[in-house]
Amino acid sequence: MVKLKEPQWRRDGEMPDYRFSLANERTFLAWIRTAMAILAGAIAVDQLTPQIAPSPVRIFLCLVLAVVGSTLALEAYRRWSLQEQAMRQKQELPHAWLLMAMTVVVALAGAIVAILILLVR
Repeated sequence: MVKLKEPQWRRDGEMPDYRFSLANERTFLAWIRTAMAILAGAIAVDQLTPQIAPSPVRIFLCLVLAVVGSTLALEAYRRWSLQEQAMRQKQELPHAWLLMAMTVVVALAGAIVAILILLVR
């Protein structure tokens, strides 16, 4: 069994107000839910809509969604960690490039699925 150690940075700085830590954790969980939804979307496109596009296009779309979902899950932890460290050091919270990136990814995925639906009809 793998035993995960507490990161060293959790011993640095001051313990932030627990309300802010819990808010940071809720945000992390929201990103994880989003990652899981994107992964579920990849599975749905692969398993539930075989006629939506030619097989190579459908597989490519599924792979892209799976990679985006996996990357988002990893980035969610990194983001949570950076926010927690900033609060412990009483520093400004780091810029969240993830917001713009996810906006673009979700908008593109929606546009591609809409185009595929129109082409099938």
